[in-house]
This record gives sequence, structure tokens and C-alpha cells, in this order.
Amino acid sequence: MSDHDNKNASQSALILKGEKNVHWNQDISYGQYLDLEPLLSCQRPRSDVHDEMLFVIIHQVSELWLKQCLHEAHAAANNIMVDELRPALKMLTRVARIQEQMIQAWEVLVTMTPADYISFRDSLGQSSGFQSYQYRELEFLLGNKHPGLVEVHRSHLKNYQHLTNVLNAPSLYDYCLKLLSRRGFSLPEKVINRDWSEPYVASPEVEAVWSDIYRDTNQYWDLYELAEKLIDTEYNFHKWRFSHMKTVERIIGCKAGTGGTTGVSYLKKALDLKFFPELWSVRTTM
Repeated sequence: MSDHDNKNASQSALILKGEKNVHWNQDISYGQYLDLEPLLSCQRPRSDVHDEMLFVIIHQVSELWLKQCLHEAHAAANNIMVDELRPALKMLTRVARIQEQMIQAWEVLVTMTPADYISFRDSLGQSSGFQSYQYRELEFLLGNKHPGLVEVHRSHLKNYQHLTNVLNAPSLYDYCLKLLSRRGFSLPEKVINRDWSEPYVASPEVEAVWSDIYRDTNQYWDLYELAEKLIDTEYNFHKWRFSHMKTVERIIGCKAGTGGTTGVSYLKKALDLKFFPELWSVRTTM
């Protein structure tokens, strides 16, 4: 053993000295608690190309973050339904922080060049992020309702039925508007009781209510804070979409996507979509 190794061993011994309660024989280990063996066996690239592992892991990590976003956003909606805004605000804050992590993931993926991607692209077949049922659920929950989009998932009955249920339920924004109505604000019946499966259409009456809230933040502080948490969520969603579009453009240019979409041009159209339109327009009219 070298002097360097001896020094490291001595330092390790000093660190552990006095740690009499370390559990060397655990009832449940770290790996068991996290179920790491099956988790770490899920990375199975379909080619021998070095960079496909990165592509698989980036997308798997994104799906895990989407799972947590859905966990938080559904819970936030449930709390808003019963006028419990304080936990809802915390949950929406967490969604925004998770989104920041997802945005940063694109910074790792752009280390992949067009040549790197082309070397294993055929392994993907017709699979595409467009088919992500968790992403679709999050869009539906936030308000991007389009009945036709659920048809992408028809071949997977469990996902199709779940997404159909989310499509036909109020969105997070719908629950917020119902909250405003319960608080005594005057909103049109067509806004608070409508076909939830259809895209939300901006309302001047809703914008006027948000304007009142923004003009008197002291009186309506919790609603004002809710509005800003919604804006944080959508703002980060826009940044995620933009980063996605630019990453795709950088790696494959204007080629069609593997799932049959037009690729970059399809992603550019999504940049104009808004979940909470009056929260953006009120900034102009105030």
C-alpha cells in the first residue's frame, strides 16, 4: 500500500471514529429502500453506440421528474378545491423547481452532436417524446386540452382511460377560477361550468377579476400569490418548450420527428400556447 493510500485510510478511520451508531447490518438498505436494482437495470440501449445511454437516461430522468410534477400539481388542485391555498402554493413552488431541473437536462443533451445522434437514431424506431403519456397528462392538468391528442395513446388502454379522465376533468386553472367564484368574484357561468375537455377560451371578465386582485394585493394577497405561482409554472413550461425546440434544432435540424411529427416546426407552434391567458394579458391592460 502506498503512502497516499495509507493517508486516505487514516482519514477514513478518523471520519468514522466515534460513529458508534452506524448501521452496518440494516433491516433495509439504501439500495433496497430506493429499489435501485430494478431502477438501474432499466437502462437498456438498443444499440452498442456510446451516446445512446445518455439519450435513454436523460429521458428516463425527465419521466421521473414528470411523475413528481404530477404528484405535486394534482395535490395542489385538490387543495385549491377545498380553499387550502398555503399547501397548494408550496406544491406549485416545488413544481417550478422541478421544471428548472428538467430545463437543465437539455444542457446535458446538447453535448450530443448530429453525428452522435444519427449513429443510433434508427434504434428508436417510431418512439418519440410526443408519445409520453405523463407529459400529456401534465398538459391536460395545466389546461392544454385537446381531445384529439388522447388518441395517440389509444393502443395502451390503461393510459388511454386515465388520460381520458384527466381530459374530462377541470384543469388546475379551472379549479382556480372556481375558487375565485367562491370568493365572491363575478365570473360568467360559461367559465365556471363548461365542457372541461375543450380548450379554455380567454374571458375579459376573468381578466377584469385578476386585474382587481393585482391592483389590491394587500386585500387579496393569497390570490395574488396563487396567480404568481401559476405564472412561474407556465413561465418555466415555456422555457422547457423553448429549450426542447432549440435542442432538437441543434441536433437534427428540420428533419421530421421519429414519432411522425414535423419536428422543429411542430415544437415552434407549441411555444405560442398559453395555459393561463388572462394572467398574461392582464399585464398589458393594467
